[in-house]
Amino acid sequence: MNTTTILSWNVNGLRAVLKKGFLDWLGEVKPDILGIQETKLQEDQLPEEVRTPDGYKTVWNHAEKKGYSGTGVFYTDEPVSVRTVFDEDVLNHEGRMIELKYPEFTFFNIYFPNGQMSEERLQYKLDFYEKAQEYFNSLRNNGEKIIVAGDINTAHNEIDLARPRDNEERSGFLPAERAWIDRFIADGYVDTFRMFNTDPDQYTWWTYRMNARARNIGWRIDYFFISEDLKTNISDSYILSDIHGSDHCPIGLKIRI
Repeated sequence: MNTTTILSWNVNGLRAVLKKGFLDWLGEVKPDILGIQETKLQEDQLPEEVRTPDGYKTVWNHAEKKGYSGTGVFYTDEPVSVRTVFDEDVLNHEGRMIELKYPEFTFFNIYFPNGQMSEERLQYKLDFYEKAQEYFNSLRNNGEKIIVAGDINTAHNEIDLARPRDNEERSGFLPAERAWIDRFIADGYVDTFRMFNTDPDQYTWWTYRMNARARNIGWRIDYFFISEDLKTNISDSYILSDIHGSDHCPIGLKIRI
């Protein structure tokens, strides 16, 4: 078996993180697949060195709204197929989802919506959750093994954020959002980080305010989920909290294929 390394990172603006050594970092860590979220740019704004970095091919999904959302994937091995447009309308328009299908697994890089702006956006987030899960399940019913990487925008349990009591009524830790993760796991998906690490104080996002990152007042809202049939293939799932450049840090998954 060979070990495939997959990384995921909400970069909170690709152009901003490029100025902070993103391509040097990519060249150093050399993952087989890297999914990034919140690119905040359009196709014609992609620098050439990002479209075709040394050793990688890329695929992008941009939001219709300029300077907003967006996802990208860097990969070394050619997938069987790539998809950025989906049958359910709620999954389109904001550049939130990229699918790469390989013989061994189907990989999703997803920037799930944030529900803080309004009740309407919260409902959009919950609808996105449900439609994405339905789509994953349809692929599983056809025998595909699933990897879902990205910014889920919800902390699952109290251990997953520094101040749960203060955030019980805030989107990102609402009962309805957390209940979806419960249903997702009950439906046969695994939070891979908790396979290897059950300690508190493990976070992937920190507000820029109040010196939160230095004080480790954060949230774990970035995840690798897998379908249960891949569980024995996972050798590690981890947080790269020492990598800066965004208000999120990267996360990693090692899978034996």
